[in-house]
Amino acid sequence: MANAPALLASGMNENLPYAPDLTQRPPRSPRVRLGGYVVLPRILDKGRAVLAGTAGEFKYNNPADYHWFRFTGITAEALKAELATGKSDGEMLKWIEETAPNKRAPWEIQQWSAYFNERGPDSDVETMEFFAKRLGEFNKDREDVKTWFDLLDLDDYVTFGGKA
Repeated sequence: MANAPALLASGMNENLPYAPDLTQRPPRSPRVRLGGYVVLPRILDKGRAVLAGTAGEFKYNNPADYHWFRFTGITAEALKAELATGKSDGEMLKWIEETAPNKRAPWEIQQWSAYFNERGPDSDVETMEFFAKRLGEFNKDREDVKTWFDLLDLDDYVTFGGKA
């Protein structure tokens, strides 16, 4: 973002106090919830890291994030602009609740989150092949990885030195 303040010598952006260094650790698991939403804390981590220049290999507004943006009606650009103001998670949630074009009842958020928490690669052959290929890159013998969130968590774990 062109207006984002310069990084301090310490690598921390004074206006982005909550920005994680995703070159040192992964963003929060997609299972972690904020306001009932799965994926939201991970999106916030990636957005803050992009603004701070510490995203590493992680991508903000990637295909895994699209579902949340579509569900809420908030654009990736609007969320990123609001993150640039330095808001905390709680402040961001309040902004989302006030700003989201698609106002959702708590039960809708819970149902949406439950669905995505358990969503696997069952849509078509190409998707299942992609999932199996990615899993095979980590460990061909893992039979416990069934959902997209399982795969993301495994990817994060292995990326930062864990054994699949």
